Amino acid sequence: MSFILHGIGVSSGIAIGHAHLTAPTTLEVIHYLIPKSQVNKEIKRLDQAFSTVRAEFEALQSSVTDGPALAEFSAFLELHHMILDDPTLTDATRDIIVQTQCNAEWALTQQKEVLLAQFEAIDDAYLRERKTDVEQVVERILKALLGYPGYRPPPSKHLGDHVLVAYDLSPADIMQYKPHQFIAFLTDMGSLTSHTAIVARSLNIPSVVALHHAHQLILEGDCLIVDGSQGVIIVNPDKYVLDEYRLRQSQLELEKQKLKRLKSIKPVTIDGTGIDLLANIELPSDLEQVKENGATGIGLFRSEFLFLNRNDLPDEDEQFEAYRAVATEMDGKPVTIRTFDLGADKNLKHSVPTAVNPALGLRAIRLSLSETQMFHTQLRAILRASRYGQIKILIPMLSNATEVFQTLHLIEHAKQTLHNDGIDFDEHIQVGGMIEIPAAALSPEIFLQKLDFLSIGTNDLIQYTLAVDRVDDAVAYLYDPFHPAVLWLISRVIQTANRSKKPVSICGEMAGDIQFTRLLLGIGLTQFSMYPAQLLLVKNQILKSNLPDIRPLAHKIIRTAHPEKMHDLLTRLNS
Repeated sequence: MSFILHGIGVSSGIAIGHAHLTAPTTLEVIHYLIPKSQVNKEIKRLDQAFSTVRAEFEALQSSVTDGPALAEFSAFLELHHMILDDPTLTDATRDIIVQTQCNAEWALTQQKEVLLAQFEAIDDAYLRERKTDVEQVVERILKALLGYPGYRPPPSKHLGDHVLVAYDLSPADIMQYKPHQFIAFLTDMGSLTSHTAIVARSLNIPSVVALHHAHQLILEGDCLIVDGSQGVIIVNPDKYVLDEYRLRQSQLELEKQKLKRLKSIKPVTIDGTGIDLLANIELPSDLEQVKENGATGIGLFRSEFLFLNRNDLPDEDEQFEAYRAVATEMDGKPVTIRTFDLGADKNLKHSVPTAVNPALGLRAIRLSLSETQMFHTQLRAILRASRYGQIKILIPMLSNATEVFQTLHLIEHAKQTLHNDGIDFDEHIQVGGMIEIPAAALSPEIFLQKLDFLSIGTNDLIQYTLAVDRVDDAVAYLYDPFHPAVLWLISRVIQTANRSKKPVSICGEMAGDIQFTRLLLGIGLTQFSMYPAQLLLVKNQILKSNLPDIRPLAHKIIRTAHPEKMHDLLTRLNS
């Protein structure tokens, strides 16, 4: 049966392939009673789930036969085998079924809570952290009980055209799937400006979120057309629709090939104003795309992605190697490393958010200043790497002068420890701050006094200005980059920085959206930072722009509060 689903397109383009479903990331377990006569049958169902997971572990073990990861992987599996066979999990869960006549899933989750509480009471930090292994094993058993398989590679009969279909994906999940060659992905949850959507755009593949029921309606192997530009999914299309979208797909590919000719051309406006087009990256592996699209540097290295999808924290040496690799590969071009922006929807693997609204809680620089040892480790790693290239430090989510003073003090302390250890670094490394909070945008002078440059994070600035949770698709329609208050704040920061003769850039999604390119140029922006895939589109717009012509219109737009008038002015500006 053919049908159409509508969602929010977060990464443009057209993909045609076959669905590969993932199990829900969060399993809902309900409680129900079973007749006494069915207790033994329920225990057998539990035992079968244990056997299924045991077989999964054996298959995983046989899949890795050599290589440097063998010892570590084997130790991991051995620990999970031990948990799986431990009587405090197996026998105790059976006892709960017998004593309370409840379903196996409920009994398992109850015993899991007992075990986790026991681990929490352990003084030794390493042993206490092993509770995570218990959670992972129990999750596998629950999936077996509920009929959700563990990770399955896409079927070989559709090799190379897999569309990932999920209920939801966190930024950490996206990074985990990054090495796999999916041609598109779609989720039931999400919004245009969630961190998940932003990372999805970095993959440069068509993606649609907020589909609500796709994971229930789409079957494994279904033929899908994913139109990331329109936010449309066509399931099992007929031949005529397929042919039409294949034609559109080839036309888009032709346009991409034309844009590649701009790679070596410098981004300069018609009137001769040079513009810096920088790239946003998550990991050193993103550098191939950076070079392919001719970026003039790295404007935002989101270092927090080094901390995700792992059971431990990256130590100083591991971070240093990652930062050095990027600096060396960029060969003298600027590399701006943002200190970890953890919190909100980018949490460490085992942290449990406790704030009512994590976006307003302990995140970004607030978390860094509360976890000073973790911050110190990162600062040392960045400083050590600074001798290998033009590295800059960027501090996220600043809101007041005290945070700037504390951060600069910690940077000086990290420098002193490196001096004591006899380790060289760039003594004059530049330090900048992100303007993401309205209070900061209203008083940029405070930050310009002590910092070397500013970077405007438009994603969070819009969220905080308009009181719209950008992760919540229920209020996504209120997220408006064209809101007069948003444009006025951005303009104020750019003009204040320009008067102070301090560099200012935009590293949020607006920087890579060609609807805004001429508007931002017209109000004085000369540094844009975006995902590599957006660079050539923005460069093409810059090459066709003449600043004397667009400045008057741009400033009219900033002063306009009427939506229809603003729309007309924008149409004129971009024509």
